[in-house]
Amino acid sequence: MNNFWEKLKKPFFCLAPMSNVTDIAFRSILAKYGKNRENKDRIVFWTEFVAADGLCNKLAKKKLSHILEFSEKERPIVAQVFGANPENMKKACQYIASLGFDGIDINMGCPDRSVISQGAGAGLIRTPELARKIIRAAHDGIKSAGQNIPVSVKTRIGFNKEDIDNWIPELLKENISALTIHLRTVKEMSLVPAHWEHIKKIKELIKKSGKDIPLIGNGDIVSIKDGEEKAIKYGCDGVMIGRGVFGNPWFFLLEEKPNISLEEKLKVMVEHTKLFEKELSKPKHKNFAVMKKHYKAYVNNFEGAKELRVKLMEAENAKQVEKIVNDFLKEIE
Repeated sequence: MNNFWEKLKKPFFCLAPMSNVTDIAFRSILAKYGKNRENKDRIVFWTEFVAADGLCNKLAKKKLSHILEFSEKERPIVAQVFGANPENMKKACQYIASLGFDGIDINMGCPDRSVISQGAGAGLIRTPELARKIIRAAHDGIKSAGQNIPVSVKTRIGFNKEDIDNWIPELLKENISALTIHLRTVKEMSLVPAHWEHIKKIKELIKKSGKDIPLIGNGDIVSIKDGEEKAIKYGCDGVMIGRGVFGNPWFFLLEEKPNISLEEKLKVMVEHTKLFEKELSKPKHKNFAVMKKHYKAYVNNFEGAKELRVKLMEAENAKQVEKIVNDFLKEIE
């Protein structure tokens, strides 16, 4: 197997799969400004999650195709897929594997009600036998594509309550190459601090299973230093970062606080906007309004930030955003 997980330096850092956030535009910006020679073998990118059922429908597949676009500079990159139908999972993974991804990750932790109602995402925590069938189906699909890439799983510590001792061993019975744990239950969403103390128990279960696979902790990582400290303190092999990367394409640089000027930050925001418009903006794939959640993260903690944000929220395209930023920079010269 072409298992990239075995080649990573530890602790490594993973970009969380976030819907309408970790699209090709944002990942390209993160790769350009956050990856370098020193850290390239310690960073793994994830796509947004994609519905297996959707990839099995000709019309839906066309609409979802942008989720599975990536560039070489993003490698290693993992495609994340969700679903509760083994046959559709097989077909979806056959297609995904044919695109050249380094790995496929199965989402078994999404708390979204519409996903759970399908029996997918975190819904699979309630149906461990089906979860195991889904993992096997993913492997079958990869094999059908003539590929041999690793399958990993991202999940939570339980549904309504912590259920590690029952849930995790079920996953470990199958052929998974890595395990990411969001250290909260589904019920807790992201409303309570992540329970990092559970990493030790999960690590012991992996050892008991006879497997030697990386364990990735997820929850409340605010910086690379914080992630490194948590990995060392609690004993996981890597950490996954979600909200911490918002508005910070330099997040993955191993130096703690790169010296980025306000002008540079705003110009990268404009670059990000232009790339989004080129690759994804409606009518192609996404509404331009999706970019505005990024502006809230890029534009803060400096004089005039609130007024600039207000103007950016009214922008309708990249050209307007560029003008607003240029006018602002002239004002503060």
